[in-house]
Amino acid sequence: MDIDLDRARALRVVGRGAMGTVFLVAEDGPSALRPSRYALKVFDKRSGSSKPDADRRARWEINVLSRLAHPHLPSLLGFTETDDLLAWAVPYCSGGDLNELRYSLPDRVFSPAAIRFYIAEIVSAVAELHAAGVVYRDLKPENVLLRADGHVTLTDFDLSRLLQPSRSADSSSSPPPPPPASSRGHHHNHRRSRVPARSDSMLGQAKSYSNSKPPHQPWSATASPRQQLQSLVRYIMGSGGDGAGVGRKSKSARVSPVSRKPASFGGCGSGASTTAAGWGKSYSFVGTEEYVAPEMVRGEGHGFAVDWWAVGVLVYEMAFGKTPFKGQNRKETFRNVVQREVEFPGDSLRRTPELADLISGLLERDPRRRLGYAGGADEIRAHPFFAGVAWDMLTEVSRPPYIPPPADEDLADGEGFDVRGHFKDLHQPPPTKSASESSSSSEFSTEF
Repeated sequence: MDIDLDRARALRVVGRGAMGTVFLVAEDGPSALRPSRYALKVFDKRSGSSKPDADRRARWEINVLSRLAHPHLPSLLGFTETDDLLAWAVPYCSGGDLNELRYSLPDRVFSPAAIRFYIAEIVSAVAELHAAGVVYRDLKPENVLLRADGHVTLTDFDLSRLLQPSRSADSSSSPPPPPPASSRGHHHNHRRSRVPARSDSMLGQAKSYSNSKPPHQPWSATASPRQQLQSLVRYIMGSGGDGAGVGRKSKSARVSPVSRKPASFGGCGSGASTTAAGWGKSYSFVGTEEYVAPEMVRGEGHGFAVDWWAVGVLVYEMAFGKTPFKGQNRKETFRNVVQREVEFPGDSLRRTPELADLISGLLERDPRRRLGYAGGADEIRAHPFFAGVAWDMLTEVSRPPYIPPPADEDLADGEGFDVRGHFKDLHQPPPTKSASESSSSSEFSTEF
């Protein structure tokens, strides 16, 4: 269903990111098909023109959202496009995200029971994406939103990728077509800001590194995407340079696509536990530094197993308050991901052996031996850590570990602001002084 921006009034900005600005919106005379309050994500084509692939990625996210129908995945509530803006709506999640929740806890870690609940819902959501042939590639606490009822919803699908069955593997890393113009948000609430770790800067770093190497290691316009990715990996793992700086843990560094080629959205249907065997690979280098899987860093091609690796990193962070492979800079982080075994603090192996075993299985560096590779989500569901979980009753849990306080978002008549006006004001040139003002100012300065 199309969104009428003339009827949509923004209550406030709830987030800003690489793909746009997110507003909490109230709609006058709401449709029966859409709630009166929702999150509206808006991509400004003018400011996004300097970001490679940004428009295509925004349309891909809309494409993915239009095909989702799962309790822990957002549904597309509406879509509209003008000459300057691309906007889409999803249900508003008033509880913030998992990162905010962890930082609100006294010791900044979750109990095993809370981890079990949240990870069970996340596994169910990821399994649904895999069943549709989509690898998520951006799982992290900021992208796990909390609804008003305390259940989770994943967000941010612009880095997701459609995988094809292996007979069509050559097209597995291709960008999808835009959604139809009549196709039918997204909420980031105080998220960790993303360090600019975009592909253009990383390509520049790799180019500088390769220029110091012999000619048989080129980084040129004629090199294939696979060769470019391999050159980037050599830079990361080599001895020269230290990579880009990374902020403290409250920051996340996102890595945007290095290479992709052109596919269409297909899928194998939902409900089944999708395994990695028999599916093609993607060779894009994307994600968030501390959550990127080893096979992606090595440039070997990757599939669904990268999401299970990210689940392992997330479980570790929820349990111990930090990610397992973070280094002093990006290069060291990636080297740790590829080379270092996961380490467990204190006596956690003795106190929570099932939790530690789950993490070890998910953080297996060889994707073919990783938990979830052979048996998909069913293999993870069967792990002893999840003993007793009623997987088909997750949505019926009435008391999740955390219930957000009721949101007070009442909008009186005439309140709020116009979304289009917000972006129009951003592009207005700074006011210039009139001749009389300039003269008066000059005279005052002279006298003074």
